[in-house]
Amino acid sequence: MHPPMLSYSLLNQGIEFRFKPTEFTQVNIDINRKMVDRVMAVLDPAPGESVLDLFCGIGNFTLPIAKRASRVVGVEGSSESVKRARQNAEANGLGNVEFHVADLSQALNDAEWATRRYDKILLDPSRAGAEEVLSYVPRWGARRIVYVSCNPSTLARDAGILVHQHGYRLIRAGVMDMFPQTAHVESIALFEKA
Repeated sequence: MHPPMLSYSLLNQGIEFRFKPTEFTQVNIDINRKMVDRVMAVLDPAPGESVLDLFCGIGNFTLPIAKRASRVVGVEGSSESVKRARQNAEANGLGNVEFHVADLSQALNDAEWATRRYDKILLDPSRAGAEEVLSYVPRWGARRIVYVSCNPSTLARDAGILVHQHGYRLIRAGVMDMFPQTAHVESIALFEKA
């Protein structure tokens, strides 16, 4: 017996996602909707731009970005999540997005998508952060990076790398209380090339 398909929508973005109970999604849908809206406002994808979404999951941010940017590349370690992201992109009529499976903690030298340049980057890593993939940031040449984090300590570490090693400036940061009555928050930080 196959698990049932579930769904959620991002009302302000006009996107609906389908997923299985075994696949990762943000469980607080109200805060997730606000978080996606905030990320879209801060990242500000525009026609003519190419955006890279790392740790993209089932496309929670990738698909809204694709509605505004010319080209979006989503990368995720889970092949099941990438399969679902592709299905969700097709179901939402988005043909300007592509998804790739890649372990972002490993070398990306021969991945074709990793050799391109991007106008903007979105990072939404697990609690471990994005340290290993940050060495590729200079190659991608993005002028703006938005980092969504569920772990303030790895965000602080990775912010240090972006600022001190790659020449970005931290423009602003804030938190959203994804799980009220717990210590867990989602942080959103905006970096721009100095």
